[in-house]
Amino acid sequence: MEAFLVSALVVAIGEIGDKTQLLALILAARFRRPVPIIVGILCATLLNHALAGLLGGWIREAISPEALRWGLGLSFLAIAAWALKPDEMDDKPVAMGRYGAFAVTFVAFFIAEIGDKTQLATVALAARFDSLVAVVAGTTVACCWPMFRRCSSPTGLQAAFPSRQSAISPRRYSRPWASPP
Repeated sequence: MEAFLVSALVVAIGEIGDKTQLLALILAARFRRPVPIIVGILCATLLNHALAGLLGGWIREAISPEALRWGLGLSFLAIAAWALKPDEMDDKPVAMGRYGAFAVTFVAFFIAEIGDKTQLATVALAARFDSLVAVVAGTTVACCWPMFRRCSSPTGLQAAFPSRQSAISPRRYSRPWASPP
């Protein structure tokens, strides 16, 4: 349970302001189909974090405990410093072609997570804890939860991308004491 909770907390902090949250909003606004987007996010994140966890487990076996302790301590400090720098989006649009929401989401999220703070944190956490399943579950839950909420909530999408119908008219709200027209 400790591995799950620590993993979830470390990755939740690392996800603040991460580019994958913006990617989830963009895909949700583009496709307007939350189920394939959510499943794509989950599958890509599980695969990415499982591979990162396997790498962390291999590192734990290959390196002496003393060197591992120092390496993990330094890597956690580096990840903490890296978490202070917000991610940036690329300016050039990418053509989606004939692929559906699931395929685009899966590929985009898998690529976006390569070398990301959460992937490096997963490697370090899997090297620290013996339970690969708990680490991958904790990092996946913490990574996906904010994106699931944004993609599945119509109000979340409306807050991020307001339409003309939801825009506030200055004439209507300029006199709050007046009755609505």
